[in-house]
Amino acid sequence: MENENVTDLINMIDKMDLKDKLRLAICMSQDKWSGLKFNTKENYEKFDGILKSIDEEYRTTNTNMAKYFNVMFAEAKLMESPVEQQNQVALYLFNSIKC
Repeated sequence: MENENVTDLINMIDKMDLKDKLRLAICMSQDKWSGLKFNTKENYEKFDGILKSIDEEYRTTNTNMAKYFNVMFAEAKLMESPVEQQNQVALYLFNSIKC
């Protein structure tokens, strides 16, 4: 059951485009609910800079994350996951972002 949750999230991440992957990485890096073992401030700054360079909407306006259903759904599934699974998914997500 636990591995199914990680597999489902990884499949969901694989189907996302680069901008949505970056949005999810930013949400994971800045939220206190995530139990990430990484330097989240550095990750946030890196992903924020990348997204600003490729997405004008993100750069110029306040982004309403509620309109990105797949990002919010993945974040909700991560919230209900144990910390170990959150870290597994975060590692996969961070490594899948290639710029």
